[in-house]
Amino acid sequence: MLSLERRAVDSRLMTYASPFLALLLTLVTAAVIFAFLGRDPVAGLRNFFIAPLMSAQGWAELCLKASPLLLIAAGLTVCFRARIWNIGAEGHFLVGALGASAVALSFGDQEGFWILPLVLLAGIVSGALWAMIAAVLKTHFHSNEILTTIMLNYIALNLLLFMVNGPLKDPQGFGFPQSVMFGDSALLPILISGTRLNISILFAVAAAVVVGVLFARTFIGFQLKVLGQDPRAAAFAGYPARGLIWFALIFAGGLAGLAGAAEVSGPIGQLIPQVSPGYGYTAIIVVFLGRMRAIGIVLASLLLALTFLGGETMQISMNLPKAMTGLFQGLLLFYLLACDAFIHYRLRWRPRQPVPAVASSTSASTAQASTGQVSTGQVSTLVREEA
Repeated sequence: MLSLERRAVDSRLMTYASPFLALLLTLVTAAVIFAFLGRDPVAGLRNFFIAPLMSAQGWAELCLKASPLLLIAAGLTVCFRARIWNIGAEGHFLVGALGASAVALSFGDQEGFWILPLVLLAGIVSGALWAMIAAVLKTHFHSNEILTTIMLNYIALNLLLFMVNGPLKDPQGFGFPQSVMFGDSALLPILISGTRLNISILFAVAAAVVVGVLFARTFIGFQLKVLGQDPRAAAFAGYPARGLIWFALIFAGGLAGLAGAAEVSGPIGQLIPQVSPGYGYTAIIVVFLGRMRAIGIVLASLLLALTFLGGETMQISMNLPKAMTGLFQGLLLFYLLACDAFIHYRLRWRPRQPVPAVASSTSASTAQASTGQVSTGQVSTLVREEA
């Protein structure tokens, strides 16, 4: 009989092997799904994971998709290492896009080098302010940040829909819920000519470097790690728990807001309801897959960005629904969490132990007594003893 047994010491091998094992299991499951749908599994995997990278344009699109994921994941890494389970990155992203759009649209077609920094700053401030709501609820009312940030995501989405259907709606847009296109001064410069890749990838890489330095070289990073590993030790050392929570949430909100601003002022160029294909939720997978390390989240961002591109490729080449992207991302997270269990536990085979005869008899008598079932011989014995 197989059973899980707690390890005396956590497995260092499984800590690093778990993401690769999860990826392998995801690929195997994906092949089975392709076969179940009547498609060639080899062709399906090739279209999903290899075909998007067969050209320079594909690599540029990969970096473009990875930029918002890496920006959001860098902020979430700070929260998660402090054991602040912020699930509200999607809301920070949407509000950041909304704030940046409001500023960009207010300038119209005006020209000026200062417009783009203001647009990006508006996105950062909007995302940070939205994250402060969760910080207030957690530090002053002891609310569960998982629940509050999830609910704030839905509020942010409805706020975006209201604005894009109301005050920010293009009056000449034939009724479509979208804003007018931003002016040229509010758009991010293209990094590689002939592609859509803009300088947002530089912001994302810089954010990953900042997070790496934060935890490796700064005292506040050390305080965040101690808070996450043992809150009582952090309190005993006199670390300001409330201040650290505020810092982590504002940092995460600001970076997610910057990602939203970069999305509307980059490849989209306007505010639309579909500004995010779920970047905020996907970034959670990025953080866990990257083991909350700077280099790890960079590689994980590229992998998860590839799933977005692969989903679009399969939609065109194999006529499969775009929901396959979410399915693969969910499978990856499921297998990652399952494999992570073996960091702390191991499988142990325990042969079944034969039940002793005395124990069986005693158990049977106990069971009979508990159910009130007594044999005829036992009744006779009791009658003689009473006599």
